Amino acid sequence: MEDSGTANSGTDAYYEEDGAARQDADGGRPARQGLARYARPALIAGGIIAVVCVALLVIIFFLDSFNATVYSVGGQDVQDATDQAKAIRENYAGARAGGIVFLALGVALAAAGGLVLYRHRDEAGSDDGDNGEDVDFEDLGGR
Repeated sequence: MEDSGTANSGTDAYYEEDGAARQDADGGRPARQGLARYARPALIAGGIIAVVCVALLVIIFFLDSFNATVYSVGGQDVQDATDQAKAIRENYAGARAGGIVFLALGVALAAAGGLVLYRHRDEAGSDDGDNGEDVDFEDLGGR
């Protein structure tokens, strides 16, 4: 019985084609050029940033509502001109402003990535080319 771990000595002589691994690694998708190469990661990153910022803003809204409710239990109004009411109103002002700015940036990044993907949707990559072979359904089905 042969041990499967010793069948290949690990040398590169086993692989006849040097480009075979790279061909399989890209999944057969065309290689994009220029900005189109970064469009899909930008779309994904922008979407994730936007979702996280929306979640942050929702959490801040609920925390502000909770603080205002707790403050108003004593018969006071959060819209009063007192220092304590002002502190409650401005408690999450920095996080809210940052959340809005990053939300806008995330949406803009996702929109730019989507636009670039849309504009380059029909372009052939550097690997795509007409090699003159015409394959139809019968050829693929073996009939």
